[in-house]
Amino acid sequence: MKKFFAILLLILGLQGCLNYEQDISLNPDGSGTMVLTYWMKVSDPQNTLLLDQTGLFNQDTIRSQFSTPFTVVKEISVVTDTVDSISRAVVQIEFTHIDSLNHTEAFRGSNFSLKDGAIGQKVFSQFISPIVTGFGFTGEDYTVTYKYSFPGEIIQHNATSVEKKYLIWSYSMSELGKGKTISVTYRAYKLKETPYWIYALSGAVLLIVLIFLFRKKRG
Repeated sequence: MKKFFAILLLILGLQGCLNYEQDISLNPDGSGTMVLTYWMKVSDPQNTLLLDQTGLFNQDTIRSQFSTPFTVVKEISVVTDTVDSISRAVVQIEFTHIDSLNHTEAFRGSNFSLKDGAIGQKVFSQFISPIVTGFGFTGEDYTVTYKYSFPGEIIQHNATSVEKKYLIWSYSMSELGKGKTISVTYRAYKLKETPYWIYALSGAVLLIVLIFLFRKKRG
């Protein structure tokens, strides 16, 4: 996303506050969905005007940044709250394979990769560009968060936190340094494989039904 935010950071400097969140759910075949959210607060009216000129909160510009033959932009929502001086964009995307995101303008340099590892395992990685490098920003007001849901049993990862089914990587801009690499190894569910918890849940429901029928018959 370095290219996507470079102009924005140059314009706003330390006078704005940028937050970026990328939420991806992968399917067993490598396809999936993404919900991309970024928002920022700009108190200076002059900077607000410059922000409009970047096109980062313009639907047509956003669509061009994420559209390829391998990706479908399902929905774009752009909202500007004039009271709080906050501009927010939410982009929903479907992709045929996560590697195909490398073909979008917005994700050039992100190096999405999903490859076979050991038998039955998949190895995923994504590079988080050092957006701050070269611009001199060291403030903690710029944050990036990456949330991933993988279709399988997690073997190892370098996430900064875990929340239910999500692995999460969250950094301030100063923490990115020369960039970070998301890395996950997981045992992928087969396309027709059902997770174990579904079998357990089905067995529990069947047991409850049998107990109910047995009690009803005795009564």
